[in-house]
Amino acid sequence: MKEMLGRQRAVSVKEGLQKILENLPDFTPDAERVSIEDALSRILAEDIYSKEDLPGFDRSSVDGYAVISADTFGASETIPLYLEFSGEIKMGEIPSTRLSRGKAMKIATGGMLPEGSDAVIMLEHTAPVDERLIEILRSVAPGENVIRRDEDIKRGELVLKKGHKLRPQDIGALAGLGITEIEVYKKPLVSIISTGDEIIPPGEKPAPGQVRDINSYNLAGLVIEAGGIPQRMGIIRDDYTLIRDTIKRACESSQMVLISGGSSVGTRDFTARAIDELGSPGLLFHGVTMKPGKPTIAGIVNNVPVFGIPGHPAAATVCFLNFIKPVIKTLAGDTSPSIPKTLRAILTKNIPSSPGRTDFVRVKIIEDRGNYLAEPVFGKSGLITTLVHASGIVIIPDERLGAAEGETVEVILFE
Repeated sequence: MKEMLGRQRAVSVKEGLQKILENLPDFTPDAERVSIEDALSRILAEDIYSKEDLPGFDRSSVDGYAVISADTFGASETIPLYLEFSGEIKMGEIPSTRLSRGKAMKIATGGMLPEGSDAVIMLEHTAPVDERLIEILRSVAPGENVIRRDEDIKRGELVLKKGHKLRPQDIGALAGLGITEIEVYKKPLVSIISTGDEIIPPGEKPAPGQVRDINSYNLAGLVIEAGGIPQRMGIIRDDYTLIRDTIKRACESSQMVLISGGSSVGTRDFTARAIDELGSPGLLFHGVTMKPGKPTIAGIVNNVPVFGIPGHPAAATVCFLNFIKPVIKTLAGDTSPSIPKTLRAILTKNIPSSPGRTDFVRVKIIEDRGNYLAEPVFGKSGLITTLVHASGIVIIPDERLGAAEGETVEVILFE
């Protein structure tokens, strides 16, 4: 749908993301086998089932004495019971004798329970009488202070599902099961193209009217954080044929293409035209009812998602978080829930907003006597320092007219 001037109608953030995800092709990423040492934050390409019980033996969860629980029934500080000391179980060794009634064996946390025992009484609930007798000052129930051989993980149990993003604790579980290599999905390759006659590499000194390339480096970092591999394809001047050919080449070599700059509506806007001409279904939308980032472009070129991103760094980041990051997650085969890291904080200033537009306001988090304050970082979206000084963003929905000083808001934290 177009406006009277022939421009694409701006879509809402929700509508835009839905259009992109609905048009993504159904596919399964290629997989590769990696060591668990290199698997952190990778996406599992296989279900992981346990081939053994964990911990694999009954073990003590405290320092104390392995006992037969029935031998302790009725014990208290006023009416203690007495058990015969029957030796000590050393860490990492298999007890050589079976525990019999009326006896107790000293055991450390993690030690293997001897046969016959079914509980451990904590050291502080005992007192040595002499080298032969132990005073028991309270009773223990069967299984108390004991981790059973399959209490952590049972043999044959599904431990981790395909599509799960691996965390440090997941790597630890794999190590505990003796799994040292796993199948993970390959990370999607994301091409990044900078456009604009005024853009120069960061190593050069800008002449009047020129600016160094900020966006491609910012975007590359965001791609890495999101689970992709960035491929920077250089700076392309404002020439339609060059831009079109570079996008075509990028679509042939990567799973996603990001074009920084050239997304505003105007005579020099070639990005939307190139996306629409290069392949089906072409342009999906040009313009989003959000600030910053209104001129965002999205399309699909022969099954490859392509985004035209505003040249202003803050707008590019907001665009990335709302549209590009969810698509990278999909391309990476990541089916784990998308749970943003958030923090509730009190606004230090009013935030104005216009109806019918979603505002993404950068804020700095300040800790004040146990409370968190959100201080708006106001400034034009072309200022990189509004991102450098910010801890995260506050979203003002399109149905609201802003947020008031003193209001508690939810801040989506930058990673």
